[in-house]
Amino acid sequence: MPPIDDHPLRYHLVNELHARPFPTIASPATVIYLAVKQPREAVHRDRRADLQHLVDLLDRYGAVHPQPGATHHTAQLGRYTLKWEQHTEFVSYTLHGEGVSARAFDPQDFNIFPEDWLARAPGQRITSAMIRVVPRPGVEEIKALANDWFVSESLALSQVLDDSAVAACDFRIDPAGHMRVALFVNPIIGAQRVGRVVQRLCEIETYRAMSMLGFSRARGLTPAIGALDVSLSEMMVEMTGGDLPAEQTLGQLLTISAELEAMAAQSAFRFGATGAYEALVNQRIGLLREERFEGSQTMAEFMLRRFEPAMRTVHSTEKRLAVLADRARRAGELLRTRVDVERSAQNQALLESMDRRADLQLRLQHTVEGLSVVAISYYAVSLASYALYPLGKMLDLSKGMLTAMITPLVIGAVFLAVRRIRNSLH
Repeated sequence: MPPIDDHPLRYHLVNELHARPFPTIASPATVIYLAVKQPREAVHRDRRADLQHLVDLLDRYGAVHPQPGATHHTAQLGRYTLKWEQHTEFVSYTLHGEGVSARAFDPQDFNIFPEDWLARAPGQRITSAMIRVVPRPGVEEIKALANDWFVSESLALSQVLDDSAVAACDFRIDPAGHMRVALFVNPIIGAQRVGRVVQRLCEIETYRAMSMLGFSRARGLTPAIGALDVSLSEMMVEMTGGDLPAEQTLGQLLTISAELEAMAAQSAFRFGATGAYEALVNQRIGLLREERFEGSQTMAEFMLRRFEPAMRTVHSTEKRLAVLADRARRAGELLRTRVDVERSAQNQALLESMDRRADLQLRLQHTVEGLSVVAISYYAVSLASYALYPLGKMLDLSKGMLTAMITPLVIGAVFLAVRRIRNSLH
């Protein structure tokens, strides 16, 4: 077979599918998770700062540096294995190590991240979690531990991956500032499968936190949207009543439309990202294949009761903003049509006025022409009389008779001359 050239990106794109493998975690284990996000313009942040912050952490433990421009990296930090990933809006750090502390969810475990290093993070914590992976005990012990570690009112306790493990979480922040997750795994479950469950639990928490940013934005926009809705409705009433000049109403409407467009532009990315994160949360929960454990609510049920209403609020706000902007556009089109009709009427009246003026000017012109003929004829008759006076003497004609004889001729000549001049001008 003759050789064939490969596309320059062929190997790079295939390797990208295998670039971020699931961690391998054997029970018992402690997992520490941290996600950092810049508060503004996270998509356009300086990603070199993320990489430099990682290098600073690696240097403290003498670990291997990542490749320049890397978006993921794995290294050994003492007894913990670090998995670092750079995402579109945030950076995540996942550390896992063998064994668990005597005290469940001991805040000291989080000290793997030095305090001064955390303080210099290029962003803010969007979420952090501590996951305790232990062998699965009996049903009663699981229930007792879950009631001891979590708030029962919001506890989600379910069997995952065909009863391979039991996951517990209350989606609350503990006094140390972390989310708590417990994973009770069956002894026969392999470390790779445990790693997949842990990663999905971390993703559920991170994507949930990121999607709730859209809920915060929606709540912040609600008062402004309500005020603009009232203003637009009042303006429509004024348009119907015709109390205000159309030009003034159009100016106010353009101001409202500009505000709505600005709000939509500023929120478009956040609302779009919220929809994507929401889909990822539901997808990751679906991959866990949850089953109810001893009558407790599952994560899917918790999200349906607590998370789904917030997402509906986001979608409702996004739709309301779009509908309001569409209303403003339609009102603007109607108002512009009204302004055009009024201007057409004004132009028609102006044209009629100009026609009347032109008619008056024509009449005045005819009058002036008539007067001009008389005036010119008067002077012409006088000049002709003086010129023909000697001839009148020879013919024995008096001056009055001579004037009477030449007057019709002069007037006719002057009239024809003036008419010819007027016709040549037209």
